[in-house]
Amino acid sequence: MGFSLKATGVRGILLDIEGTTTPVQFVYDTLFPYVRQQLDRFLETHAHEDKILEIVRALKLERDDDVRANLSPPDWQDPPLAYIRWLMDQDRKSTALKVLQGIIWFDGYQAGHLHGVVFPDVPPALERWRRAGIDVRIFSSGSELAQRLLFGSMKDGDLTRLLNGYFDTTIGPKGEASSYSEIAKAFHLPCAQILFISDVTRELDAAHTAGMHTLLCTRPGNHPQVIHGHTPISTFDQIR
Repeated sequence: MGFSLKATGVRGILLDIEGTTTPVQFVYDTLFPYVRQQLDRFLETHAHEDKILEIVRALKLERDDDVRANLSPPDWQDPPLAYIRWLMDQDRKSTALKVLQGIIWFDGYQAGHLHGVVFPDVPPALERWRRAGIDVRIFSSGSELAQRLLFGSMKDGDLTRLLNGYFDTTIGPKGEASSYSEIAKAFHLPCAQILFISDVTRELDAAHTAGMHTLLCTRPGNHPQVIHGHTPISTFDQIR
């Protein structure tokens, strides 16, 4: 089953990353372990920088909320290594954590220890959509910096030239319709002219509520999802 951009009047495409453009395994087997390996050294070296102090303050507020919610977070430390690892163990979509991860990944990409990975069908699809005049942007729980690094560090070339924008959870949670309404404003398009592609039904439900078209990406290694009426695709080749 395919999806016709022309027939639906779609002029903008919003893409998730993990499980959509990029294998889940790359995130969990490469990116997250890299943060764990570098975390102690990084915080020891950069703990007194303003941007890191700001992140730590945000993490402290988040931990205070966890205490009030009886979630039993680890005791607070300076630096908060145990709490950061605890958040990562839960795969918490914490904005402060994601910003910190993005900064650590920046060092890894700059040093050549990390390179972005996407599925083979992604670069030709981005090229095809660009030729068709489609505005393509990214929405991920990872920070905007992390998104730019991933797409800009491919061994086969820089894909950021084919992307017009990046959104992270500073615009709102991925499971809330209001986030997609705000993103549509940045596109300067009505939601009805935007297609959102993700591997998570809850996110697709929110985008659909906002008025966007949706496709459920069923890549190898993705977590099984209830379709909920979202058309499933396994490759971007199905979108024409």
